[in-house]
Amino acid sequence: MTVRVAIAGPRGKMGKEAVHTVMKATDMELVAVLDHREIAMNLTAYSEFPENYDVAVYTDLEALIKDTKPDVFVDLTTPKAVYTHTKTLLEHHVRPVIGTTGFTDEQLQEVTDLAKANGTGAIIAPNFAIGAVLMMKFAAEAAKYMPDVEIIELHHDQKLDAPSGTGVKTAQLIAQNRPAHKQGHPEEHETIQGSRGGDIEGMRIHSVRLQGLVAHQEVLFGGEGQMLTIRHDSYNRASFMSGVKLCIEKVVDLNELVYGLENLL
Repeated sequence: MTVRVAIAGPRGKMGKEAVHTVMKATDMELVAVLDHREIAMNLTAYSEFPENYDVAVYTDLEALIKDTKPDVFVDLTTPKAVYTHTKTLLEHHVRPVIGTTGFTDEQLQEVTDLAKANGTGAIIAPNFAIGAVLMMKFAAEAAKYMPDVEIIELHHDQKLDAPSGTGVKTAQLIAQNRPAHKQGHPEEHETIQGSRGGDIEGMRIHSVRLQGLVAHQEVLFGGEGQMLTIRHDSYNRASFMSGVKLCIEKVVDLNELVYGLENLL
């Protein structure tokens, strides 16, 4: 079976990689892309792509769905757009694969309920890199034995949300194995507000945004006389594409929303 795929954000760094990944796959067909600006009607007119990428470009999601009938829609755009896109896709029984973070808890619950009600598979993956998923799983296991932990996530300076979806997901997984408790001195005081980072059940998450970074995270576990560090680095966006491809292959067999690539491994 050839999976019919559409992709949002083909000119973005992640979207461009996803376009190349799907075009190279023998079991997938790229039937359309969604762009937020009307630049051209076909990918062949984009300087980023070769002349044989004969794929229609749309600026309207509902028109794309009606005309090209994709099985799967990959969205790697921005938190502002992806929530609306996800609802529209599920209402039309198109399976979303979402790599954009920034959903609120309420939005995540809403699209989870909608996917279940419509019997339509969906995947939201805070991180598509297999190594990052393993880092999260290892950190959750370590928290059983070393419950004092802080998370430092580092990304490029164009990332819109902080902390990252990977950082939040890591904290959520750790929280399943760690009793909630405040870390640090009970009378600790921030002389500069925010210097201790965000707080999730007493854990601290620190967000770094700098040029030259792609996506990196380290989880620091402290114990008496020792420290355990679990770190993952993505040096380029090709590191995410094996996970994107896996999600496209898996989502066609789902009838509900799955949050996190670790649930597919």
